[in-house]
Amino acid sequence: MTANEFKFAYKVRNALDESLHSLPRATSDRLASARKQALARKRRSAPLRVFMAQGTLAGQAGHFFREPISWLGRMSLALPLIVLVAGLVGLYQDEQQQRIADTAEIDALVLSDELPLSAYLDHGFNAYLAKRGD
Repeated sequence: MTANEFKFAYKVRNALDESLHSLPRATSDRLASARKQALARKRRSAPLRVFMAQGTLAGQAGHFFREPISWLGRMSLALPLIVLVAGLVGLYQDEQQQRIADTAEIDALVLSDELPLSAYLDHGFNAYLAKRGD
């Protein structure tokens, strides 16, 4: 609650306390019994329970690595690493195959063309190809 809400609640309580004396006796008795019943029904606040693994308090963060790990724990650590390495190796192999295929295609096009290989080494020919491409 904010400070304004506390002030408002205090003013309401004072106003009710002042008007309490002007209420008939039967009404104040009924209000008192209703209050007692409400308090009897009120659920007691349960203690707060927090479940923590032993050794996770401040200052004991390294405790996890000091205890022996079960085979399931080891697999849960090793399996994602194995999958990651296998995926990276697969990507590298795919890129290598793609580069080899691109180089082979360029070589096949150069060799099947009627131009001599020296034409491809001429800088003027590269400029001609660049202009022709535009």
